[in-house]
Amino acid sequence: MKRVGLFGTRFTMKANFYPNVFSRAGIEIILPSEAEQDYIHTHYMDELVNGIFLPETKKELLEIVDQLRERSQVDGIILGGTELPLILSDGVHNGVPFLDTTRIHVKRIVAELLAK
Repeated sequence: MKRVGLFGTRFTMKANFYPNVFSRAGIEIILPSEAEQDYIHTHYMDELVNGIFLPETKKELLEIVDQLRERSQVDGIILGGTELPLILSDGVHNGVPFLDTTRIHVKRIVAELLAK
């Protein structure tokens, strides 16, 4: 993957952590538009954090995935928050894989523990 979109809270999407780390591996972080970031943040904080998973929110999030793929040719979407995989649980949408950061971290931690 060379270009990946980033979903998360506004703080996650605006922070330099992901771009700084991924750029070292030659991977470009692509952010949703400002309006899309506002939508993701608002629904993350008002719904997902509170355990509310509405079909219309999922539909809109998937439309944002489609827009990022169309506009920026992203190879995947980083789900940069623990609640995002709960609503985007399919793992892939229209050929764009979702990268569940929680699952990735846990797998790495387990691998490290088992290697000791």
